[in-house]
Amino acid sequence: MDNKDKFKFFVADGHCDTVSLFLRSRESYDFARLNRTGHIDLPRLRLGGVALQCFAVCLEPAFKPWGALRRTLVLFGHFHRVLEENKESIMLVIGSGTLREALESGKVAALLTVEGGESLEGELEVLRSLYRLGARGLGLTWNDRNDLADGVGVGNAAGGLTDFGREVVSEMNRLGMMVDAAHLSRRSFFDVLEHSTSPVVVTHANAYAICPHRRNLDDEQLRALRDQGGVIGMSFYPPFVHQSGQAGLEQLLDHYCYVAARFGVAVLAVGSDFDGIDRSVDGLNDASYLPVLGEGLQKRGFSALETQQIMGGNFLRVLDKILKTET
Repeated sequence: MDNKDKFKFFVADGHCDTVSLFLRSRESYDFARLNRTGHIDLPRLRLGGVALQCFAVCLEPAFKPWGALRRTLVLFGHFHRVLEENKESIMLVIGSGTLREALESGKVAALLTVEGGESLEGELEVLRSLYRLGARGLGLTWNDRNDLADGVGVGNAAGGLTDFGREVVSEMNRLGMMVDAAHLSRRSFFDVLEHSTSPVVVTHANAYAICPHRRNLDDEQLRALRDQGGVIGMSFYPPFVHQSGQAGLEQLLDHYCYVAARFGVAVLAVGSDFDGIDRSVDGLNDASYLPVLGEGLQKRGFSALETQQIMGGNFLRVLDKILKTET
């Protein structure tokens, strides 16, 4: 899945919450045009050299747990509507074939994910149905406890994967879905890595040693993720980057340099969390600024090949091992 000639550094972004903007009126937000609001739209994806964008469906608290599936389906509907309206420029990824086709055609490859297992409402068959509707990734929790696992928000009392959570991970492996370990409690995180037969992705988090936020991964977690063959998409959310809650590009680059020096380049990726955060690190204001990250990595001593691996190659490598070939 090599597309190095398409952009100087093509980008694979593991997480955004832009689907929530698709519910707005077209006067307020239009994915096809350059907007003054939000972080992502088609023009800014093109300016940023984004080859693959993962679009997460994240439920508002009012829809959890009751009404989770219905809200998920509503958001799925808006996602598919927007992709259909812009099918000349963006393509849904349902397997390795469509991913390759999108990369070769120059269209943005869109991978649909679900953030939070509440959407399954305790039914494994719902997971299969969401897969049939195009979902190719699932984050098991969003900080809280649900019937799959405990999240980081549970605190010291947090447990790990439930029996249902293990069934879900196994079925995701079978189907060819990305298992997202972001937001998981520490015990849940290690349970997922132990149980999953496919590489695990942490779509948006940072290094705890640099910024001790509960959502970031410590060295033991980073080492285990590397050894399991997964990747971590570094988030642009300032409180994950610096303890002060304020951060710029240089502070984000500190995370990349720290992880690379201790665990290698192969575990590193991009996970902006655009449109799910109220502000981004200074210098990476929206998707159009993503080339600045690549330039910053090279200024910090990463080679052109290492920079390309971080910006997109590592994430595509993992997807190549997860996604099935369409039949």
